Amino acid sequence: MNALESDPRFEALLEYLRDGRGFDFTGYKRGSVARRIGKRMAQVGIREPDAYQDHLEANPSEFVDLFNTILINVTRFFRDPEAWRFLTDTILPRILSSKGQDDEIRLWSAGCASGEEAYSLAMILAEALDPRAFKERVKIYATDVDEEALSEGRRGIYSTTDVEDVPLEMRDRWFKPTDDHMVLSPDIRRSVIFGRQDLVHDSPISRIDLLVCRNVLMYFTSETQAGIIARLHFALKDEGFLFLGRSEMLFSGRDYFTPVEMRHRVFAKVADEERRRGRPSYDVVETDQTKRDRLVGAAVDATKAAQIVVDEDGRVIMVNQRARQQFGLHKQDVGRPLQDLEISYRPMELRSRIDLVHAERRPIEVLAIERALPDGATQFLDLSVAPVQDNVGGVLGTIVTFTDVTDAVKLRSDVERAQQELETAYEELQATNEEVETTNEELQSTVEELETTNEELQSSNEELETMNEELQSTNEQLQTVNDELRERTDDLNRTTDFTESILASISAAVFVVDETLTIRVWSAPAQDLWGMRSGEVVGTKLSKLDCGLPVADVIDPIQEAMIRTTPTDPVEVDALDRRGRSIRCRIRCMPVRVPDGMRGVVVLTEVLA
Repeated sequence: MNALESDPRFEALLEYLRDGRGFDFTGYKRGSVARRIGKRMAQVGIREPDAYQDHLEANPSEFVDLFNTILINVTRFFRDPEAWRFLTDTILPRILSSKGQDDEIRLWSAGCASGEEAYSLAMILAEALDPRAFKERVKIYATDVDEEALSEGRRGIYSTTDVEDVPLEMRDRWFKPTDDHMVLSPDIRRSVIFGRQDLVHDSPISRIDLLVCRNVLMYFTSETQAGIIARLHFALKDEGFLFLGRSEMLFSGRDYFTPVEMRHRVFAKVADEERRRGRPSYDVVETDQTKRDRLVGAAVDATKAAQIVVDEDGRVIMVNQRARQQFGLHKQDVGRPLQDLEISYRPMELRSRIDLVHAERRPIEVLAIERALPDGATQFLDLSVAPVQDNVGGVLGTIVTFTDVTDAVKLRSDVERAQQELETAYEELQATNEEVETTNEELQSTVEELETTNEELQSSNEELETMNEELQSTNEQLQTVNDELRERTDDLNRTTDFTESILASISAAVFVVDETLTIRVWSAPAQDLWGMRSGEVVGTKLSKLDCGLPVADVIDPIQEAMIRTTPTDPVEVDALDRRGRSIRCRIRCMPVRVPDGMRGVVVLTEVLA
């Protein structure tokens, strides 16, 4: 555990950030936010939270660096390509097919960072629609709490590395290369609306068809996640979809969303959830008839028995929720002829009984109908077919009710068997009941342990994903530093090569000594004249130089030049070249001054004879 997590001064620092700057990190996972704040504190050389709070108060610009450290803006175009292909091939066609020709298409990228995923949405929609429809019908909202990242997203300018994950055809169509950058098409940029939005506190955008919120929830505590999930649920239309990151689950949102494709973390909104959990904060005006209709519909769906209403023409006009679940019916089946549905003959032939009810205008019942379930189990149903009549006795239709009596049938069978075997099997039955009760308790305990373990594994997975993104961010910073070092090394090598070329072009033998009379440069003509290579000489004291140059005769002129700002008078000395021949040389000493204060002398040796 990070030491900051348990420090009460750290909580005070979080409250200061919330109350003083409007950034509420109290809902973030303590391990993650403590690690990020600790990293920034280490960068400025502060170890204590209260001291860092004083530093923030004294240096307002520090807030920008701190928030950039906490808010990890790691994102990419088409991140997790398989998930995006599923979104493009399966979810987007479902959204478009549910729309009218001129209906608006609304998408929201929450926690968009620098906008890559919002622009990914724009590109797949631009590919699916004609230009006019895309321009007039599509609205994409991109929100984040980081204003700096939002500003970067609004520009729509990315490096060539950033767009490597964009499919080549899309890249050629929607990006324009400029110098070493890639600029998004104006049509794509205009389709995305960027704005600051805090998922924890701000009201959500409404009437959304597709909500992309990837690798955002994993930074928050489970309590904060629950509140965010409720807001995301409210934002979506009843037929809307939610797209999460690959390491995120909806443990606290099972009642709000149902999985469409768990592997790609795509979920559909549970449409009735808003009504069960309360209305939005604003007032909705409803007529008495609307309330009655909603009440009747909710009451029918709440009935435990499966009910189907058929009109006098044999068309299905109502199927309640229990019937849809029990017999695999759908809302789309309403309005179809009953005879086209499997329920008309399985588990019991209904059409003849409906005709009989219409003719005799009285209900009929069939008890304990046996029905085989797909898993091999057997279900028992009581069937009731009753006429629906108007005030004058005319038949308007028929209501068919299936009541699940499996438990009752089994109970009667068990009771009969128990009565027959009571005298001989009472003790065995008692022992079996106790064993079943013990097993149930053990299973319940095991289930609770598995749920706890699953939650812990999910939390660990989210923590690892967070650390992975932090490492990726650090790696990108190191890559940038490495590129700068490589450029500086290349500059230094070019400068060195240039200097060596200049020295080689001078016919006189040249060497350079610093203020300690250590040789720093030894030119090629010097090697030819004195017979010593640069690698043998550079770094050696001049006084220890063992060649034909009379060192003792040139040290004094060199030292004199060291303290002057102009060259000394030439000195002629006798010497021996690399072959041992006597030569007469003229020595010139010219002082060198380096801006950092270092001194040296350039020594030129010209052979006279």
